[in-house]
Amino acid sequence: MVAVVDDDSSMLKGLQRLLSAQGLVSEVFASAEAFLSSSAPARATCLVLDIQLGAMNGFELQRQLSDLGSNIPIIFMTAFDTEATRTLAMEAGCSAYLHKPFPARLLFEAIHEATS
Repeated sequence: MVAVVDDDSSMLKGLQRLLSAQGLVSEVFASAEAFLSSSAPARATCLVLDIQLGAMNGFELQRQLSDLGSNIPIIFMTAFDTEATRTLAMEAGCSAYLHKPFPARLLFEAIHEATS
């Protein structure tokens, strides 16, 4: 199951449709808190995670998951690409880093790589 966390509802709908069209099961969450309060962290094989979220950003969610002992591969995505953000994502141990908007092919390649 691919979990997607993004506070942009149109992005969530689009990614869920895209993943479904490729035969991938997904669950979408509008916030880091919603993801954490669900059973998804224990079931997800991959997490597609926006960096800029509401109260808790993507890096904070990644740290919380790490503190909980989770080893879910994380694909960070952002519309605000900077060298500093890329560096933080790589230091956080992400499987991939995608700059929005990104081609579907890059997302599928990142998911395949993260779950193989």
